Amino acid sequence: MTARARPEGLSAYIAVTAAYWAFMLTDGALRMLVLLHFHTLGFTPIQLAYLFVLYEIAGMVTNLSAGWIAARFGLASTLYAGLALQVVALIALAQLDPAWALGLSVAYVMVVQGASGVAKDLAKMSSKSAVKLLAPTEKGGLFRWVAILTGSKNAVKGLGFLLGAALLATVGFVWAVLGMAAVLAFILLAVLIAMPPGLPKGRKGVKFSEVFSKSANVNWLSAARVFLFGARDVWFVVGIPIYFYSVLSDGGAESDRAAFFMIGTFMAVWIILYGAVQVAAPTLLRASTRPEVELVTTARRWAWALSAVPATLTLAALASPEPRLWLTVTLVAGLLAFGGLFALNSALHSYLILAFTKSERVTMDVGFYYMANAAGRLAGTLLSGLTYQSGGLPLMLGTATIMVALSAVAAGRLRPEREAAGPARAS
Repeated sequence: MTARARPEGLSAYIAVTAAYWAFMLTDGALRMLVLLHFHTLGFTPIQLAYLFVLYEIAGMVTNLSAGWIAARFGLASTLYAGLALQVVALIALAQLDPAWALGLSVAYVMVVQGASGVAKDLAKMSSKSAVKLLAPTEKGGLFRWVAILTGSKNAVKGLGFLLGAALLATVGFVWAVLGMAAVLAFILLAVLIAMPPGLPKGRKGVKFSEVFSKSANVNWLSAARVFLFGARDVWFVVGIPIYFYSVLSDGGAESDRAAFFMIGTFMAVWIILYGAVQVAAPTLLRASTRPEVELVTTARRWAWALSAVPATLTLAALASPEPRLWLTVTLVAGLLAFGGLFALNSALHSYLILAFTKSERVTMDVGFYYMANAAGRLAGTLLSGLTYQSGGLPLMLGTATIMVALSAVAAGRLRPEREAAGPARAS
């Protein structure tokens, strides 16, 4: 067992992963709760997109600064801060009054979602950076540990989508949000008590200007990440859930409840599939036996393969301008295929950012990279409401196609940092 795989390191990895799981369960549930609750209140697709805008903007700012904060004050402190802030955001959201004017409601939820975005990215940056420092280096250990953390997180977030829809249909919005706040507060307390040593404590003298990477690979990979996640969120955030709602619900209370469960189930299945493929990505890509140069080339190829899926769905939507059973079935099958290919692309990115960075600046490079991730999600969120309301499914899916193609172009600019013939491993 190497020093990086020592028992206390493994214990810290398990504690970080458990805390991240709890956080992402509430994050997924909250997104579905907000989307469906405010859609039933009469919000348009663009107004629904606005609810998530500050969430993504906050993510960009947080990721840019969180890397420096973690380098200065330690990874554990940023993880605890993320969990605590999410508890506060959930309690604040429960105070929303349905009698408020529309503009006030939108502004209030945007601010609360912004706080939740800060919380999520503090937790994410801490968890992903910890893997670089704790993972073993032999036989693709870094790729394997990254895949387990990221894949399991997405499976848990998928369950959160289902949980959010189920809670909305059973106990209602307020009690659902308060219940999640109570559970997350308990998890935070448990982690504070039980977190073993193993994470760095921070170092003085770290300059904020260091968060901007001088590595061409980190910058091109970040650009590829912008377009990859923009392509996902352009249909995921608003367009597809609202389209499915229009197909499944006739506006009655019973029909609404059934639609909530079915939409939540689809979103949950999609994310769980995404997470399962991510966990399996090191095996599917034979990462333990392939040199880094091959994995860098593979990132470009899988991006082009992914672009074929929304392109095909765009043609299907153009052939059927009105909702029809065959189009809905085609969308479900196509988006599940998109999820599998998207997961391989995302897993490669998550490995490569840690392979490209150095241990002494891992939190800053990871923070910069996830700032790009948040920028893509912001663009996708805005375009999701705008394209669906302006041009329906064809414009929305066509936009996703273009964004995946741009991600492939950016990935094509990546270059191996070493030409070693051995299998991929942490630097």
